[in-house]
Amino acid sequence: MTSVIARTTSWAVLHHHHIKQCWSATRIGAGKQLANIRQSVLPQSSKSTSLLVCPFGTKFSVMGKPKVVFVLGPPGSGKGTQCEKIVKEFGYTHLSAGDLLREERNREGSEYGALIEDNIKNGRIVPVEITCALLENAMNKTIQATGNDRFLIDGFPRNEDNLQGWTKKMADKVEQQFVLFFECSEQQCTERCLKRGESSGRSDDNAESLKKRFNTYINDTVAIIKHYEELQLVKKIDASAGPDAVFEHVKALFGEQK
Repeated sequence: MTSVIARTTSWAVLHHHHIKQCWSATRIGAGKQLANIRQSVLPQSSKSTSLLVCPFGTKFSVMGKPKVVFVLGPPGSGKGTQCEKIVKEFGYTHLSAGDLLREERNREGSEYGALIEDNIKNGRIVPVEITCALLENAMNKTIQATGNDRFLIDGFPRNEDNLQGWTKKMADKVEQQFVLFFECSEQQCTERCLKRGESSGRSDDNAESLKKRFNTYINDTVAIIKHYEELQLVKKIDASAGPDAVFEHVKALFGEQK
């Protein structure tokens, strides 16, 4: 839902406008499908969810659309490490699609835990409805709790289904800033992941899973990067150097953002 409200509008008019829009959305049934996904996939709040009609709550309506940067690259290209540095330097909130899926997989009573684990272990991509619901829920919670509306979405979208699902459910709700693409060779990325696997405890940081993950990346994700290149939204970084050297290039890109 979008809401364009002049900053000089009085609080009373703003409040009335917000309630009117949310009530209209309720009458036409907007968000019912998302609500159903949340009920079946995500942990339920102790409070009633029937009042949460506007997807990103009141703060979303007042602040405008959340700003999103997709972070893509092969497994082991340093996406997570660079996202941590961006968070510290520029104040974005880092949302890892993979981490959110692993959290949902490990959540007691999750209906989709086994499905998520099977996909992750075999290097396949989890159904987009689950991933989008988890991402939207995480953005919503962050905005309501902190007011921060800038997000790094790490490891998504990874294939055509992800892209179409995001476009259908989320594209109109966010402002897409750009796609940060970390480029690195398969050999170097594999060495990094195997080293990480010695202590990470991740079920996919092993040689067999990595081969499948790279096949998925080459067959599916590369096409998504090319799609965004055609839209002139891709900012490419050579990720073969050390983390600090790579971040110097990253800082230059984010320093250009308003």
